[in-house]
Amino acid sequence: MTLLLSAKNLSVRFGGVQAVNRVSFDVRRGEVFTLIGPNGAGKTTVFNLISRIYTPTSGAIDFDGQPLLTYAAHQIAQLGIARTFQNIELFEHATVLQNLLIGRHVHRSTGVWSQIFFTPATRSAEIRARVKAEQVIELLDLQRHRDSLVAGLAYGIRKVVELARALCTEPKLLLLDEPSSGLNVEETADMAFWIQDIVRELGVTIIMVEHDMTLVSKVSDRVLAMSQGEALATGTPSEVQGDPAVIEAYLGSSDDISALRRQTA
Repeated sequence: MTLLLSAKNLSVRFGGVQAVNRVSFDVRRGEVFTLIGPNGAGKTTVFNLISRIYTPTSGAIDFDGQPLLTYAAHQIAQLGIARTFQNIELFEHATVLQNLLIGRHVHRSTGVWSQIFFTPATRSAEIRARVKAEQVIELLDLQRHRDSLVAGLAYGIRKVVELARALCTEPKLLLLDEPSSGLNVEETADMAFWIQDIVRELGVTIIMVEHDMTLVSKVSDRVLAMSQGEALATGTPSEVQGDPAVIEAYLGSSDDISALRRQTA
């Protein structure tokens, strides 16, 4: 399996805080690669580096054979990278379909005058955009919400709509920032189903930041555990969860764990 993204020795400092320290990892095409770790571990900062929201102090990122750090943030979607956010970022007073069509903006190829006069080229582009949006609506079972305003939707549905808008950009790489955040058990199970379908049916590679270890174990091919800005271990979900350094990062040192056991005995 070939590599889609490779990060080498990524570091970023904010003032006196070392948010990420020499983190390296590779992501293979067609896999779900998940970043886990306690709050403040640097997971979302890594996402922001890939999204080009932040520029690393040192290190390099290659995406699909190209040096990612030579591109600006507004060019990332055109390269084939899409992202969802922990805090939902949708246009609340637009419909679900309108939000999805916004995701097609990256593929716009017609000029202003063509759009003003609604030329055949613009009509063709509009048809292609709507066909893709309807395909995503069907994939994520959003048919009954197509014409609903986002403001009137339940939180769990909004999470799926944000995922759908990202898919409308036709990404090669999808960054999911805590997709189960705020979801109940049933909605989280549905999210796991969507993630598996996205990889299997669309061939999209996924990097995910997630705290729900049930979801992580169910959908992840490999996991990178982080703590205090550094990489602790990489491997399958079971390998990483059993790594002593990861256990210590989550639960404390062996002395701390022994003390906790004595207190709860």
